[in-house]
Amino acid sequence: MSGAKLILSPQLAVTLLVEARRAAPLECCGLLGGHSQRVIEVFPATNEMASPVAYEIPPRELFELFRQLRAQQLELVGIYHSHPVGDNYPSTRDIARAYYPETAYLIVALETSAPLRAFRIREGEVAELVVEIEG
Repeated sequence: MSGAKLILSPQLAVTLLVEARRAAPLECCGLLGGHSQRVIEVFPATNEMASPVAYEIPPRELFELFRQLRAQQLELVGIYHSHPVGDNYPSTRDIARAYYPETAYLIVALETSAPLRAFRIREGEVAELVVEIEG
């Protein structure tokens, strides 16, 4: 993904908020498939940790999600998870486990005025991306 933004349709933004509410008080997680900066599809995943402060997609499920991305000719545009309580800035754990430096990390928070925020995380450095909601 190039540039400093992530583009979502209003429908996908609602999908992410609904999933975060459904999973609360635990974190939800999944992949964002699309092209370049535009998200085309949300791929929800299981949070194997079943935790309110951490997430991990089971390896087999992650492999299957990557197969689905390829089958639909989509790129991995982002990885998302929720913060059921508090702000949607990457936690120390989020930063340490950001294994895909070219991918956006979108965090959904239910208690903030900006519920969708995205970041690029490279070698411990966090840079916020603009999240654009457009039809």
